[in-house]
This record gives sequence, C-alpha cells and structure tokens, in this order.
Amino acid sequence: MAINKAWGARFKKKTASSVEAFTESISFDQRLYKYDIEGSIVHARMLAECKLITNSERDAIIKGLKEILNDIESGKFKFKTELEDIHMNVETALLKRIGNVAKKLHTARSRNDQIALDLRLWVRDQIQEVVSAITNLQLGMVLKAKVFGKGILPGFTHLQHAQPILIGHYFLAYVEMFERDRTRLIDGLKRLNKSPLGACALAGTTLNIKPEMTAKALGFDSPFENSLDAVSDRDFCLEFAASLAIISMHLSRFCEEWIIWSSQEFDFLDIDDSYCTGSSIMPQKKNPDVLELIRGKCGRVYGNLFSLLTLMKGLPLSYNRDLQEDKEAIFDSSDTVKDCLLILGELIKKTAFKIDNTERSCQKGFPDATGIADYLVKKGIPFREAHEIVGKIVKKYSKGYKELSDISIKEFKQFSPLISKDIYKTLGARNYIKQYKSHGSTSPRLVQKRLSAWEKKLKR
Repeated sequence: MAINKAWGARFKKKTASSVEAFTESISFDQRLYKYDIEGSIVHARMLAECKLITNSERDAIIKGLKEILNDIESGKFKFKTELEDIHMNVETALLKRIGNVAKKLHTARSRNDQIALDLRLWVRDQIQEVVSAITNLQLGMVLKAKVFGKGILPGFTHLQHAQPILIGHYFLAYVEMFERDRTRLIDGLKRLNKSPLGACALAGTTLNIKPEMTAKALGFDSPFENSLDAVSDRDFCLEFAASLAIISMHLSRFCEEWIIWSSQEFDFLDIDDSYCTGSSIMPQKKNPDVLELIRGKCGRVYGNLFSLLTLMKGLPLSYNRDLQEDKEAIFDSSDTVKDCLLILGELIKKTAFKIDNTERSCQKGFPDATGIADYLVKKGIPFREAHEIVGKIVKKYSKGYKELSDISIKEFKQFSPLISKDIYKTLGARNYIKQYKSHGSTSPRLVQKRLSAWEKKLKR
C-alpha cells in the first residue's frame, strides 16, 4: 500500500526510492521512540487543556500512543523506511490505530520542535547514565586504592622518575579528574533543561497554547524564550559531546599508563587473564587489548565532536536538514564512553599491583633528591642554592651508588657542612613520603583521609 507523505500535498511526483533511502533517519532515530511518545502524550494533554482538542480525543490519542509504546518495546512494531523518521512512524501507526483523530495531534507542533524535544530528553537521560557510570568507576578506583594504596610508586614527569608517591595518591588523581567530568555533565543540564515544544517550525504559532504546561510536565525548568533558537541550535549536543571527549581523554591517559606499566619493562601490574587477549602467532603473549581499545576509541569520540562542530558552523537560521546528521554522532559518543567506563571499571577490579616491583623501581633515578633540597631549606639555605648542591651530589654519585641513602655522612658534608645524620630520615622513598605535609600531597595521613572521604561520598 502506497504511503502518503505528511508534506506531499504540493508535490506532483512521488519521492524516488533512492531519495527515500538517502534521506531516512528511522534506522537510527528509532531509539528516540520513548521520548517521542512521551512528548506526544504531554502535548495532547496540553491541547485538551487549551480546548484545541476534546477530552475524549485526548484520551483516544493517549491510549493509542501507549499501545504503540508497548508494541515497540515488545518487538511487535515494524519501522518503515518510507516514513522517514520516528515521528512519522509513530504518527502513521496512531492514524491506523485510532483513525482521523490522530491527525489532530500535530496541532501547534512541527517536526522541528518535536525532534529538538526528543533529543533534549534523550541527552538529559544519557547524562544521568554517564554520571552513574563515572561514579561507579570512581568508587572502584577508591576501593582498589584501599587495597594497594599504601604501596609506593615512582611518580613521573616527562616519563622520567621524579618523586615517589603512594598508589592511593595516584588513584585519587584520577578520581578528581573524573569528578570534574561528572560535575561538568551535571552543570550542562542547567543549559539543556529548557523545553522547545511549542516553538513549532520556527516562529511559534497563532494558536493559544501553553508551552509552560508541557515544559513542567516533561521536567524542564522552563519553556524556550525564542522559537528560532529553540528549533535551530544543537549546542546542548555539542556541550555533551565535548564533555564526553574530555572523559574519553582521561580514560585514554589512564589506559596509556596501565599499558606501559603492564609491560615487562615496568611490570607494575598483573591484569587478570580474563581481561587480556593473546596472539595468533606468538603463544607467550598477554596483551592489554581492552586498555588499547579504550585508548583507540578516544579518537572516535573526538571525531564525533568535530563532526558536530563542523555540521553546525555554517547553518543559517532556523532548521536545516543537515541537523539530521547530529544524532548518529552523539548516539555513538554516548554509547562508546559508557561502554569504556563500564569495562574499565571491571578491569580495575581484576587488576593487582606488584608492590615489590613498584617499590623497587623507586630505587632508580634518585626520586628522593628533592627531599634533600627541602632538608637544606629547613637548615636555612635558599632553595636555589640547595637545588644546586643536590644537583652536584647527584652528578657525582649517579653512577657509583644505587640510592642516595648509600652515601655516607662524610661524603654528604663535602657539599654542605649543614648536612648531619638526620638527613637519613628523609632518604629512601618511604621515608621521603612520610615527610610530606602540604594540602593535597601524597602524605600517607592525608591520602588515607581523602580516600575515606571519597568512599563515603561515592557510596552515598
């Protein structure tokens, strides 16, 4: 049976099948069905309140929409490409189900404000899902830090040994990064949460409607302030995509470190076999493929952001069909980041630190050297002079001594008579870490306090 287009009255020829295939969006926007139906139900109630449809017509429309929702969720509903998008698939099914009353549902509404609504509702829910996934990952990091957090790890700058840190301090760094990611998403809700319903195609409507009613019913803070803006911008998608890109960057950095640390050269980690793969030709291999794929998918999320930015940069007001291309990019970024957050949380739970190896690594490169400089500052020597003194010590003994604590007090005094035996309380990675006092430092006391605070917050 031929299907008449909702917009086809002014056309003499039917749409070419190739055009239908090229312009359809139902293959991907069908995932918006719940929001499209939810918006339509609220819209029908508003139309009845404004006396634009009768209460019996409202009830018939709502009953039909709920039946369609059940059919979709039970897998009985057949989406049709020739109906273009989720809106027309639902509307046509409603017309078939309840008759001409269904034609009144589109009163004071356009597909332009309809899709802007559906997408805002979807992004709003996705933000909550990503926030939940971040929180779970943070908690997993905190719990892992409670197990291995007192172990010592070499801290790096320029990928060179710098200063020793606690493993707990390392995990807390990422907990803080992901907290900013979490709050960045939540902050975006403030700008997202305005309803576009009632803006219609671009200019509003001459009918007496109540956008504030639909906005409140759908959980928005308020309706739109400008109808042109309401239907034509996707900055809320851009902001969500940008937040997802930053999350993906943090995930990638974390994975890069763990890929390096799981190598034989570092051997800091033991990732469970169930989260690694092997080689088809080299039987000895144990590869951190999950970590590598998370790192690789970061580029994909970046690409989606730039696709959206490029999509928007040249669009005149108001709606343009280009905006159909926003969905696949934002859908993919959200799905990808959620998957990465979940699988990384599983992997962390199944990974152990090789504490003996991490602490042994702290014996390389004199990571406690800055501790000597601080020691000399406490003796009254200006830091720049102290830095120079320690540089000379390292220069002389870097090849002949394994650790600075191997240097005798007599040898130390060649560089400064102020050095005495109490310097050994600072030397060695574990002794050095005990000396930290400043806020936010790798001080054992402060790290434990911070871990406890985070565990309490995240579990709440």
